[in-house]
Amino acid sequence: MLASLLLLTQFINPPAVHQPTGYTHAVKAAGCQLVFVSGQVALDAKGELVGSGDFPRQAEQVYRNLAEVLRAAGAGFKDVVKLNSYVVGLNLERRQQLREVRARFMGQENPPASTLAGVQALARPEALVEVEGVACVK
Repeated sequence: MLASLLLLTQFINPPAVHQPTGYTHAVKAAGCQLVFVSGQVALDAKGELVGSGDFPRQAEQVYRNLAEVLRAAGAGFKDVVKLNSYVVGLNLERRQQLREVRARFMGQENPPASTLAGVQALARPEALVEVEGVACVK
């Protein structure tokens, strides 16, 4: 599947723009079905928050939820071409913690196009991180 995905996607980091760390400037996808994944927060299967006040635990749960939603749609992290992450109280420590969790789930090779934004609050007041994505599935 990875070989066929590489034929469908092109990871673009032009030399005239800085070289990114942990993301790709652009990903071109063709010949696939797009899967749009709604923003996931740190809720378990019962709808209860995991890791109240604990950013790394919440980030871990968010990525577990993303994995399950992608799997249910016939996709995996290798199919993700775009991620948007929203972090309450964004600072260098939280950015690094989020990168570490993401790397464990997604790996480091050909990371998706990505946006990280600090926000004042999320839809669930106790949530500290939310991640949404787009996957390209053949």
